[in-house]
Amino acid sequence: MSEKRERYRQILLDLLQQWAAYTPVNLSEAEGQIIADLQRDHFQLVRLGWQGDAFVHNTVFHFDIKEDGKIWIQANWTDTDIAADLVSRGVEKNDIVLGFQPPRYRPYTGYATA
Repeated sequence: MSEKRERYRQILLDLLQQWAAYTPVNLSEAEGQIIADLQRDHFQLVRLGWQGDAFVHNTVFHFDIKEDGKIWIQANWTDTDIAADLVSRGVEKNDIVLGFQPPRYRPYTGYATA
């Protein structure tokens, strides 16, 4: 396992822990749960619980670290520029792929295309 991959894992876990501790006002009865598959490098934050009488189960973030060591942002259901946050935490821009963007638009994102 490469040192960079392990560093990226820790960055993702730290980011998810920070967001899991945050409780949105409209989801005060829901908790943030981190789901991390460290063998396959899949990372998610889900919001789980209740909003009044409605059951809530939402994916907030989904990240993967691919074989080439790049972090793919598969989902970001916040208004935060999470890629910029990753860069500020030490991830190289050319190691971030906005997986939720169609491949033809990725060259214009300022991040890796794949």
